[in-house]
Amino acid sequence: MIIDLPAFMQAEQAYWTELEQILKRLEREPEGRLHFAELQRFHYLYDRASADLARLVTFSSEPELRNYLEALVARAYGEIHETRRGGRGVVAWRWISISIPQTFRRHVKAFWLTAAVTVLGALFGGGVVAFDDEAKEAILPEMFSSHLGSPEERVAREEGRAKTGKSDEQQSASASRMAAFSAFLMQNNIGVSIKSLALGMTYGLGTIVLLFYNGVILGAVAVDYILAGETWFLLGWLLPHGVIEIPAILIGAQGGLVLAHALIGWGRRDRLAARLRAIGPDLATLIGTAALLMVWAGIIEAFFSQFHEPYLPYKLKISFGIVEFLVLLFYLFFSARNRSTSSSENAS
Repeated sequence: MIIDLPAFMQAEQAYWTELEQILKRLEREPEGRLHFAELQRFHYLYDRASADLARLVTFSSEPELRNYLEALVARAYGEIHETRRGGRGVVAWRWISISIPQTFRRHVKAFWLTAAVTVLGALFGGGVVAFDDEAKEAILPEMFSSHLGSPEERVAREEGRAKTGKSDEQQSASASRMAAFSAFLMQNNIGVSIKSLALGMTYGLGTIVLLFYNGVILGAVAVDYILAGETWFLLGWLLPHGVIEIPAILIGAQGGLVLAHALIGWGRRDRLAARLRAIGPDLATLIGTAALLMVWAGIIEAFFSQFHEPYLPYKLKISFGIVEFLVLLFYLFFSARNRSTSSSENAS
């Protein structure tokens, strides 16, 4: 029984207001999801409001307050017991349009760290090639070694293929090889992303080493072609797929650093098992994002990046790569900012 109604209202009003704000959020965004901690809080507020309503029933002089609480409890009950179903296409679209960019931004500090490590590796690799011509043989992969020709000779071979006419049978065989090459690239690049995430189990050390090594190779190859005067070829070759492939690797490594942070548990008092359960959905989203980007990068690399002048102008390929990059930046950093499907975007 309520003895002092004003004191009762003063003590409980904040809880009712908080519950109402959550309900408005869920009603405004029907596809929204609450995280586990938010769900616990929502259920607690619902239980408390229900208890307050039961106590208020004995106080008949406040019908307006009772009606307000009845409506509030009914709305909360409906949200708790509602079954929201959507087709697989709807679920997939929500994941792509909302979950991916919000998950990425929630751990954006880890992403910036992966980018910084890669840039340091690229600067190191590029510097070694620029100042020590003999060292590039030890750094560059086999396909870029000097016994296969200088960058100028390799570019001449690639551009020469585009000038050579092909019969229908040759074109069909070439298309088959491109398809097989695309499938190989997708499989290989997705494997790299998964490996960079899995190496988070080494408390992030393996992930950082892999990123640095990839950066060294990227910087060494880039400087090798730039010093040879083949910058336009390099940009036309790398940009169309590289602006997608490199961020995909970084996002996979981002997941590795998120995993490492959970393993280390800096500043957190919860148990390791609880920390790993908490990041599980985000890790799945990050590696799924990397896989999707790698599939697109593999298609572009096989069927677009490998065609050079005069078949495809370098300006067209470079412009295409720039547009891709800008679209990806907008998607990851600015899309779904007005959606309420996740908690605050705190980086790991």
